[in-house]
Amino acid sequence: MLLFRSEQDVAAWCRVRGSGPGATFGLETGWRLAEAWAQNRLHPNWQQRDRAEMEALLSSLGLTGEFWRLP
Repeated sequence: MLLFRSEQDVAAWCRVRGSGPGATFGLETGWRLAEAWAQNRLHPNWQQRDRAEMEALLSSLGLTGEFWRLP
């Protein structure tokens, strides 16, 4: 994962390397994803979400498309 200050910085990085940007999201979305993904992780009865729940979480944050499909 790479962090950039702006979409312009992403575009400049891609131009230098001759590649596309791949999947990108803003800081707010990243924070919301981290918060939801780790929710209750330290609780003694925590159980990992199943694939459908994880995909629903990604989708609810607007993270859709081929990159965000889980194996």
